[in-house]
Amino acid sequence: MSCVLVLYHSQEHGNTEQMAREVAEGARAEGADVTLVNTNVQRFGPDQYRRFDAAAFGTPDYFGYIAGGLKTFADDWYIAKGSDRAGLEGKPYALFYSHGGGGKVRDPFEKLFKYIGGTKVGETVESSGKPSTAALGACRELGTKLADAAK
Repeated sequence: MSCVLVLYHSQEHGNTEQMAREVAEGARAEGADVTLVNTNVQRFGPDQYRRFDAAAFGTPDYFGYIAGGLKTFADDWYIAKGSDRAGLEGKPYALFYSHGGGGKVRDPFEKLFKYIGGTKVGETVESSGKPSTAALGACRELGTKLADAAK
């Protein structure tokens, strides 16, 4: 059984959390053991990341950039990568985000997480405002693809 991490940031409206839960459901449907972590609730470090076979990362768009908790994870990962690469690189990953109408976070989000060193699975899923049925379906499908890539 593969272990999949869904690391996201969500507060206020919970749109990104809705998306994260659908990614998780898609991965579970493929038999993966899934852990959801909201960086608004707890910090998640690279030592914890090592135990997962794949990861999905989700963020709201904050003025055209990712949420601070995910940026902190990426910074911590980069520092750990310099000292000990074991278990950090080469994992499948997927991306999803929500925004209130701008959606300019996509480019910096994709560029930043490209450096995590894995293989991106599927297309980045976007939602403007409350996730539509189509966006939630795309998230579930993304979770399915991610779990398949982790096998």
